[in-house]
Formats: sequence, C-alpha cells, structure tokens
Amino acid sequence: MSFMPELERFWTPARDAKVRVASFFIAATLLQALPVTAQSTLPTLGDSSDLTTSAERRLGDRIIRELYRDPDYIDDPVLAEYLQSIWRPLMAAARARGELSPELDERFAWEILLGKDRTVNAFALPGGYLGVHLGLIGVVTSRDELASVLAHELSHVTQRHISRLITQQSKQTPLLLGAMILGALAASKNPGATQALVVGGQALAIQNQLNFSRDMEREADRIGYGLMAPAGFAPQGFVTMFDKLQQANRLNDNGSWPYLRSHPLTTERMADMQLRVPPGAVAADASTAAVASLEHAMVAARARVLSNPGVDTLRQWVAEPQSTGFASQALPRRAAVLYASALGASHLRDFTGARSAARRLDDVVRQDAAALRLARLLMAEIELASGDTEAALNALAAAPATASSATVRRPELALRTQALLRAGRASEVTGALQTWVTTHPRDAAVWQWLASAWQAQSQPLRAVRAEAEAHAARYDYAAAVDRFKAGQELARRGGAGVDHIEASIIDTRLRATELLLREQAAER
Repeated sequence: MSFMPELERFWTPARDAKVRVASFFIAATLLQALPVTAQSTLPTLGDSSDLTTSAERRLGDRIIRELYRDPDYIDDPVLAEYLQSIWRPLMAAARARGELSPELDERFAWEILLGKDRTVNAFALPGGYLGVHLGLIGVVTSRDELASVLAHELSHVTQRHISRLITQQSKQTPLLLGAMILGALAASKNPGATQALVVGGQALAIQNQLNFSRDMEREADRIGYGLMAPAGFAPQGFVTMFDKLQQANRLNDNGSWPYLRSHPLTTERMADMQLRVPPGAVAADASTAAVASLEHAMVAARARVLSNPGVDTLRQWVAEPQSTGFASQALPRRAAVLYASALGASHLRDFTGARSAARRLDDVVRQDAAALRLARLLMAEIELASGDTEAALNALAAAPATASSATVRRPELALRTQALLRAGRASEVTGALQTWVTTHPRDAAVWQWLASAWQAQSQPLRAVRAEAEAHAARYDYAAAVDRFKAGQELARRGGAGVDHIEASIIDTRLRATELLLREQAAER
C-alpha cells in the first residue's frame, strides 16, 4: 500500500523482511479468522470484499497494538498536530464527496501513527490506521505535497483496498501462501532468496496480485486528487510529489522487471495526474505547491532531527547557520536551518548553542504567528531539556495564541505538564489533563501524564486508574486489567478514607476491559 514504491529500495534487507512478514501475517491471520464458508467462497479479482468493517477494525487493532511497542514509534505532539491539521480537512472533504461512508466513519479508528524511520514512505493499515515515516515529512516541500500523500492513503481506506487485497491473498492456494511466507522469512538471512522462491513458484498468481495492486493505486490517486481542492490544498501537490519520486527513481533505479513491481511506475501515475490538472491551472498551482510556508519548513526540519540521523549529521546541521551564503538563502530555508540547528544542539546537550540558534530563529519568524509559536515551543523544549523549568514555562507563556484562549493545544499541554511535574507543581496541570482525556479518551500519553500528576499529589488510586486507562488506550488489555485489579486492591485496603466514586469507576472499567480481553484472546 505504499505511496512511494520507488523509494522502498532504500530500506535495509532486515527492515524489508520485517515488512514482508507483517504483510503475510495479516493475510494469514485474516484467513484463519474467516468462517470456513467464507474461505471457500472468496470473491474473484475485482469483486468487493467479504471482510466486514468490524473484522477489519479488529485486525487493525491487533496490528496497531504491536506497532505501539515498536521502538520506532514516536508520539511527538508538534508533528502529530501538524499532520492532523492536514488530515482533518481531507476527512471532511471525503465525507462531503460521499467517499467516506457513515459506517466506515463510525467504525474505523482514523488514527495516524508516526515512525522514526528515515525512509520516505506512508502506508495504510486495516481499520483506518495510517503510518507516516518522519523521512516523508522531512523531504516534502509543502503542505500540499504532504496532503497528496495523506489523500492517497485515505482513499486506500475509504475504497476498502486493504480488505480487498487481503481477500485476494487469501484466495491463493496454501502451497503458494506457504512459498510466499517462506520467501519472506528467507529474506532475513538472504535477501536474494525471496525473489528466487517467488520466481520459482506461482509467477502467474503473483502477477495477478500485482495487477490488482496497480488498479488500487490508480484508484487511490484519482479519488485522492479529487479531495485536494475541496480540502483547501493545491491539487498540483500530487504532480510535484510525483516529480520527487521520479527523480529519485532515475537516481536509484535497480532495474526490477516492471511486472514484479507492486505498484505502477511513478512516470505512469504522474502522467495521469498531469492530465487531470485543468488547462491554465498548472503554472499557478505549481507555484503554490512548490512554496514552503515557514511553519512547514520548520516542521520538516523537526522531522529530520527526530529521525535519529546520527551525531555527525547533527553536528553538520548545528554548524550550518555559520556557513557562507546562509544569509542569502530564502526565508523558509533559513528558518528550517535554524530550527534544525537549535534542536540538534539540544540533542547534543549543547544548550548554549541551542538557545543562540533558537533566538536567531525567533527573530527570523517574528512576523509569522504560526512559525513564531513553533519557535517559542522549541525554546521551551530546549529549556526543559536543560533543566530550567521556569524558563520553559516563560517561553510557553510568550507563545502567540493562534487559537481561542479557551482551547488547550496538545504541544503546549505536553511541555507545560512536564515542566510543572519537574517543578513540583502537579496540581496546576491536573485539571487541564482531566479535561483533555474526557474529550480524547484514547490518548495514552496524556493518561500517563495524568497518572504521574496524581502520584505526585499522593493520590495513588487515581494514579493507578490512569495507568490502566493508558494501557487500554493502546489495546494492551491484559496490562490494563492488571492495573485495574491493583486499583481494586488499593480501594479495599483504603478503608473509610477511600474515594468511593473512583473505586466504583475502577470496578466498572475492570468489567468492561475484562470483556475486551476475552474477545482479544479469542481472536488469537
């Protein structure tokens, strides 16, 4: 389902093997989950999927539970908020155009997970989950290009491409599925073994599956393109994004046979998108799509630093503002360089250098409210990393209000919570955390912060309940049940002084979570 097949060759053999194994695990798991009658009457190529939305969501939940545990998973409030500012308008456009049915809208998760992977990729998963690599955010030039990727992946989900592909995979004979799984496992030891097993096996069936994937990619391009303008993005972002892929393909083409590619060639898809741009709109849209806002340039710089590029690369970025010609660069470029320099210096524990770069960044972006907010958040992050909680809180207070003063935004909430917890002032943030989890009950990180806040205020029962909710939010129902039971034990030992309302909530949540745990165990 990758939006960028031509750049997948940058993956290491080990990572490629892991992805292949995951793909076949999905297919095999689903085949086992289907009733026997469904297994024997799977649809032919091109038919709609027999997989229900509930079954697909359950499958997605199982996969996502493992991804939450992956070391590459990252919950960065700044990057997540930026992605959501693009994702929400695309979702609204899909609803308005009838591409997103009420059933899918209600039943699927519609959650984006970030990975620290430096490769340029995004992918859709069963149940409305999407994965985005930091490498993608780091290379796109504008919001429009990033929107084109998300629109494409959203269309994979709304058109049920994932369930259709799984159904098609489930149709293959057990012998073929066995050969494919063996090939995936062999790749971890010998990357060349995978292609040998595939070519020596059922080549025709593989070709049919790849053709089906090409059809899905074209459909996702077409529908995703149609979402761009209604969502407020320049449709030309699709074309400029494809141009990046085409250039990468020319530089890194490995000569794979076209029929073995799991996606159509980028040049084919790019030509299709260019034909969809209305005459006369190309030049105007191209100039819009190619220009990075200050905010986007800074977000892209953040993604590059957080993708763990290595100490030598960080040092190069830290020194870049002192290079010849820096002052003559375009404003977005200077903002990106200064942001990377400040954050990189902070990661290298050079807080004097980080503060210096952050102050220069503040001066550069002062006339842009969204960019200035990111600069002040960065300064707060640097001060917090240095251990100066008061300076961090002052930097947060100086950030411009880009929304209603009554609106709490997650990046500010995250930094303020960490600063107040370290300063021994947990009571000042508890109310904001409680309000947030009321409206965002699946935000595991905020539940964990709330647990720390309650613990700091000597409220162990509430802290244990918040820990349980954090586990439940990530579908780790076994751990959640364990913590809810610990809460029950605390309540029993508390005697007359126990918070009976909190104890009652724990009892209710334990029963509900035990039911979810039994359902989860039955699916294995």
